[in-house]
Amino acid sequence: MTVREPTPKAAGQAVPASPRPRRGAGGRGGWTPWLYLAPALLVLGGLLVYPVYQLGLISFLEYTQAQVSGGEPTAFRGLANYTELFADDQFWQVLLATVGFAAACVVCTLAVGCALAVLLTRVRAVPRLALLLAALGAWATPAITGSTVWLFLFDPDFGPVDRLLGLGDFSWTYGRYSAFLLVLLEVVWCSFPFVMVTVYAGIRAVPSEVLEAAALDGASQWRIWRSVLTPMLRAILVIVTVQSVIWDFKVFTQIYVMTNGGGIAGQNMVLNVYAYQKAFASSQYSLGSAIGVVTLLILLAVTLGYLRLLRRQGEEL
Repeated sequence: MTVREPTPKAAGQAVPASPRPRRGAGGRGGWTPWLYLAPALLVLGGLLVYPVYQLGLISFLEYTQAQVSGGEPTAFRGLANYTELFADDQFWQVLLATVGFAAACVVCTLAVGCALAVLLTRVRAVPRLALLLAALGAWATPAITGSTVWLFLFDPDFGPVDRLLGLGDFSWTYGRYSAFLLVLLEVVWCSFPFVMVTVYAGIRAVPSEVLEAAALDGASQWRIWRSVLTPMLRAILVIVTVQSVIWDFKVFTQIYVMTNGGGIAGQNMVLNVYAYQKAFASSQYSLGSAIGVVTLLILLAVTLGYLRLLRRQGEEL
């Protein structure tokens, strides 16, 4: 059986062009991706866009208990609520405390999560499974439940921690810094599992030959982490860091439950608790909304920085 070879194209004979992809079937600018995203966008629009719009609108109005009860807003104040807020010394004190508390929570969460992620690569299967189950249990515990349990553990009368440390009837929630420390421990306890599991997955993806070569060269575990793993896990570390910043900056439940609404004379308030106190305890809903808008803008700036870092790292890869 002979196979007929294709005859070469004559000079000048036009070669049929390959069919161009249709715009609706995967071409750029097609509507197909947007149709798939439409249900999620509608849900997000209902859950996020409208509440944010109402929050911003109330922050420009004179909104009091009368308006909550059904009355119409009495006046449009413009930026007066923001001017009053920025002129309040307590707001700047709370903002500074929020930034410091969130930074401490992020640093401690990353340190504990990364250390335990490295530990997971060093232990056998049974201890690894036990640590993962314990961490996921802490991760799955509701914030109110976890805060109540930690309050019991550090209770000056019945808690076992003071007895083990020999502190007598020391009250952790009485002092400002001790109360912040107690809340920090609870926040780290319920936040480190995310960092641990994410970083552990990244470490497992690193080729074992690289780690073995570093160990043969005499590098210590700390040097391997700093000079080998950290550069290779940069994208993962950026993700967990920015997400930890967002979560810890908007902590509310732990502070409110463990310090009974912000501590003695408001010494342990953060922005979310401060907004709650202004809106619902003082019926100053406009000021509470203004605080919410400021918090939203700060977190939006952090998120945009996070997306910019991801895009830059994607271009480098």
